[in-house]
Amino acid sequence: MSRGTDRVAGMSVFDPQCTSREVLEHATGRWGALTLAALVEGPLRFAEVRRNVSGVSDRMLWQTLQRLEDDGLVTRTPHPTVARRVDYELTGLGRPIAERVCDLIDAIYEQLPGIVAHQRANGTGAASPADDTAG
Repeated sequence: MSRGTDRVAGMSVFDPQCTSREVLEHATGRWGALTLAALVEGPLRFAEVRRNVSGVSDRMLWQTLQRLEDDGLVTRTPHPTVARRVDYELTGLGRPIAERVCDLIDAIYEQLPGIVAHQRANGTGAASPADDTAG
């Protein structure tokens, strides 16, 4: 597999010491991918991100946003108001990555009927009849 694995000389996502592996984990881990996808439409407040990324705890979401900010993929903008307001937004570095995460999500949606059928045929996965329309 060479696509996307040798684009920068001396870097390989398969090398455990390569920085790209850590960023890949932050961007494509469960909460990172969902957070990036939530922000692709524009800036959101913390509570709005949490509503979109259903099931994540406040602490885990804060850690996820912090990691994405540390990687330069998300920016945090506090607003001087009586009620604390902070907006999170994709950066120029984060937008193309978030768009590709959304492409991956779209590909999963497209293949989901076949995936669910395969899971059912093999007795694997958490697929149930109600799952066919979820997502």
